[in-house]
Amino acid sequence: MPELPEVETVLRTLETQIKGEEILGVDVRLPKMIDRSPKEFEQKLLHHTFRTFSRRGKYLLFGMGDLTLVSHLRMEGKYFIEPDDAPVRKHTHVIFQLKGHRQLRYNDTRQFGTMELVEGELDYRHFHGLGKEPFDITCTGDYLYEIAHSRSIPIKTLLLDQSVIAGIGNIYADEICFDNRIRPGVSCARLSRKQCEGIVQSTKTILSEAIRCGGTTIRSYTSSLGVTGLFQLQCQIHSQKHCGVCGTPAKTRRIGGRTSYYCPNCQNCR
Repeated sequence: MPELPEVETVLRTLETQIKGEEILGVDVRLPKMIDRSPKEFEQKLLHHTFRTFSRRGKYLLFGMGDLTLVSHLRMEGKYFIEPDDAPVRKHTHVIFQLKGHRQLRYNDTRQFGTMELVEGELDYRHFHGLGKEPFDITCTGDYLYEIAHSRSIPIKTLLLDQSVIAGIGNIYADEICFDNRIRPGVSCARLSRKQCEGIVQSTKTILSEAIRCGGTTIRSYTSSLGVTGLFQLQCQIHSQKHCGVCGTPAKTRRIGGRTSYYCPNCQNCR
């Protein structure tokens, strides 16, 4: 599933390509993907213009004045910008007709992606029960410590909980744990305030660097947007055969249904 850096990269790329574009028509080919009937969906969006581009957790937010299109890529969602006479790819489920004979096409092999329309203003601080944004000044070690000490679950599970910190996924959770020399299976209730501070700082640093690199392509989210994730070249432990620091063979463990990578030598907090 695309994580925060990938979503941010897609968002910024779309902003450079479709900002100011007017929607001339919408073709919904998979109705279950949207939050209303295809006819109403098109009627609401018709002649609206892509004005603002923002993100909340892993949600893409396309502002159109009094209307916001909210898109979640889920596991395999991708956006393509193509000429309207180009062959439509298999698994293309929503097509937005733009000016200049161009189309914004949403493709999703797994069909898990969602789109919804929000009318009027909405308090995105509490959108869909999402927790704090990693870069918010209120996302601190103290904040994480108070939550961690109220639960007895693995720190990896806590980092993946979108109601705590929004946007962290499997790849970056492994890298954050590694950066703090903490094994992903450690009970979060055992962590000190200093360790929680380190985890939050690593989260900000690693996600910032991943955004700078355009995310990763360990899980493909690329499309005709020309987005290429290079952060995978900097991963120290996730999907690695050996630790990027000491060279020890990496080990894996299933935590919360996800494969977690760790170094048995470097990650000595267990």
